[in-house]
Amino acid sequence: MRRVSKVTAAAVGVTLALTATAACGSKPKNDDKKSNSGTSATPGGTQATKIDFKACMVTDTGGIDDRSFNASSWAGLQQAKSELGVDVKYITSKTENDYVPNLNSLVNDKCGLIVAVGGLMADATKAAASTNKDQKFAIVDSASIEPNVQGLQFNTAEAGFLGGYLAAGYSKTGKVATFGALPIPPVTVFMDGYVQGVKYYNQTKGKNVQVIGWDDVKGDGSLAGKFDSPADGERIANDFIAQGADVIMPVAGQTGLGAASAVQKSGGKASVIWVDQDGYESAAQYKSVFLSTVTKDIKAQVFNAVKAAANNQFTTKSTIGTLANNGVGLAPFHDFDSKVPADLKTELATVKADIVSGKIKITSKNQPKS
Repeated sequence: MRRVSKVTAAAVGVTLALTATAACGSKPKNDDKKSNSGTSATPGGTQATKIDFKACMVTDTGGIDDRSFNASSWAGLQQAKSELGVDVKYITSKTENDYVPNLNSLVNDKCGLIVAVGGLMADATKAAASTNKDQKFAIVDSASIEPNVQGLQFNTAEAGFLGGYLAAGYSKTGKVATFGALPIPPVTVFMDGYVQGVKYYNQTKGKNVQVIGWDDVKGDGSLAGKFDSPADGERIANDFIAQGADVIMPVAGQTGLGAASAVQKSGGKASVIWVDQDGYESAAQYKSVFLSTVTKDIKAQVFNAVKAAANNQFTTKSTIGTLANNGVGLAPFHDFDSKVPADLKTELATVKADIVSGKIKITSKNQPKS
């Protein structure tokens, strides 16, 4: 297998009748980045009284339209705008060098809460927070940083385990694959869970489904090196398909969209398990290839953080989304629902219950710690 880069890194129905919830949200509109004023309509048609509070966000390099964690975070702010009447805005990071100036710009913009999207922003957020101790921050996919940064984390190894079991049970070729953007815990934790889910399927079913692209023990495998390169994602996916993989899980933001494109062009040779937001809804141009999505409810976590801060209830206690609290899960099978065997659906429900109860132990060292 040709690796893009080699590194050593460190339930069913609408929620599968498994009761796992999907973190979904429609594609954000760029014109929403301007602050709102007056009152705003809520989904029920009433008017939310405007709160004198501004919530701001700095995206990671994948951009606001990544159909993944940036888009999910922005959906949380949009919900806060709609339901709470707060002002919202975002700034896009084109490169990692934009993190610090973007965060400082929002501090100067008098934002009541600044949301940093992605674990790559941990150092920049820590620096900005230490310099501006009266400023409240929240960060997606990173731990809390005292005294003024709340961590919004997700144990996607649990949901990734379900994704891997699904992939192994659905595969016709006996080969499945995964790749990531960068060797960072918020990425590799998905991949660890996926691989361990395949291993558990093999163990319990007496099968030998192979995973291409990631070794959870060595922490080594296929990485694109960036979140914003669909061309790289397409190239990696084509390589996997050529090796016989018929279910692929990209953990790579916009880069992953390239993988979805490659699978779509393959003429039915493979399917995709998406991550973060339900890909069937967030990247509808590729909905025909999405078997499911390993979700994390970033939208809800971000909304709750904004709501707390706007009501003077800000806390630096980390939140961790799990299968037990529906912070992570599997999205519906959508167009694939009739293709997923009923016994596999039943097995997934059992596996989920066993993870929640602790009967199944997931060993990824990249899982967030409470």
